[in-house]
Amino acid sequence: MKKVVLITLCVVLFWACSSDGTDDIQKSNPTEVSFDRGAMLSNWADNIIIPSYEAFSVEMTNLNVAFVQFKEDRSAANLEFFRASWLDTYKMWQRVSMFEIGPAESAGLRLNMNIYPTNTQKIDDYLVSGNYDLSLSSNRDAKGFPALDYLINGLGETDTDIVARFATSDENGLLSYTEAVLLDMTTLSNSVLEGWKNGYRDVFVSNDGASSTASVDRYVNDYIFYFEKFLRAGKMGIPLGVFSGSTLPKNLEAYYKSDVSKELFLEGLAAVQDFFNGKYFGSTTTGESLASYLDVLNSVKDGEDLNAVINAQFNIAREAVTGLSSFRIEIENNNPPTLMLSAYDEVQRAVPLLKVDMVSAMSISVDFVDADGD
Repeated sequence: MKKVVLITLCVVLFWACSSDGTDDIQKSNPTEVSFDRGAMLSNWADNIIIPSYEAFSVEMTNLNVAFVQFKEDRSAANLEFFRASWLDTYKMWQRVSMFEIGPAESAGLRLNMNIYPTNTQKIDDYLVSGNYDLSLSSNRDAKGFPALDYLINGLGETDTDIVARFATSDENGLLSYTEAVLLDMTTLSNSVLEGWKNGYRDVFVSNDGASSTASVDRYVNDYIFYFEKFLRAGKMGIPLGVFSGSTLPKNLEAYYKSDVSKELFLEGLAAVQDFFNGKYFGSTTTGESLASYLDVLNSVKDGEDLNAVINAQFNIAREAVTGLSSFRIEIENNNPPTLMLSAYDEVQRAVPLLKVDMVSAMSISVDFVDADGD
């Protein structure tokens, strides 16, 4: 009788242990999900990246047309037209700046188009000497959008003063230098677009595996790096003095056109969120995306869908930044710039959501070192 009881007890214990073990395995190794990374890459390439570069190419063409009009008739009205086209193109730049992969990475597009603050002393020296080579990496801080900002917004207190500088016979080096900057920008942007359309698109989409060298893993890292280093830190954190301890207003994007740095930031933030949601460029249609990937993975953060949490934080950040005055006013007129620092904190809160929660859910390793902290 004792043997029967002992055997029965062993069976029950074995069943109980087996049951618990199975539950633990299911919890730590959930049912493998099926997500078509290739479809997401196709959406990124065909509906977002290439159309964005095409739109940027159109804006660059318009900017060159506006310059020619100003060159032929250096009036205040044509300066304003040129300046308006510069701003339109700069805003469109915010839509492509995050795509630093493939042809853009090879060309160093971001470094050649938008290093700020621009080196005004170097530009002034080149205007006098007429001797410069904008293809040199040492001249990245003397060209691109920030150089144009200085040339059309920072050469005088008024539009009349700026036009006079361009119109004076011994200052015609201004026209040549401005033309050289535009040619450099146009050549670089056209080469990147052609690279995507003539080969790289297929390479990008076909590399649809799940490894550190696959397109999804590589680009997700680039995307997060852009948000953290160029949007969060470059456009807000550095001029706010978050990393230096004192404000650096001259490090603002578009410093010489003092009322647009916030506008450029918001355009960049919208581009980041639209990409996260797989939104077609210039359309309300969406396709496979980081958001839909998280949905398939059933990823949660504190009991809420991670997709919804990330979008909510993007929206909170946008609302906080929208409520500010221009960045330059916030920084120069307030000591400390409390409201802008608070808005920066809301932008910062999106970093760990992307860099920790999202990549963890997707089993993607972060391949860059963070020196600022999450």
